[in-house]
Amino acid sequence: MYEGESLLFPAAIRRLAARRGGQGGGGLAKANLTDREEEVLRLVAQGLSNAEIATELVLGLETVKTHVRSVLAKLGVRDRVQAVISAYESGFIQ
Repeated sequence: MYEGESLLFPAAIRRLAARRGGQGGGGLAKANLTDREEEVLRLVAQGLSNAEIATELVLGLETVKTHVRSVLAKLGVRDRVQAVISAYESGFIQ
């Protein structure tokens, strides 16, 4: 349906990532995300809410919130949009 595109304005995110041109300093590569955190980040990039991620991964809402907080902390970003930009910059998400 969405053909792998982020629901967070995919064209705008790609432009922002291109404009920053690798300024992320390898944040995602150095973040040492767990497999579950990577899964959560992919779903965040698709625009899913915490509740939708919980349903998709069959997890509790608080568990998803914990994973999202951990992703943000490990990436050193303040919000979901910055996390998605970091994921695009690193090539983690195409």
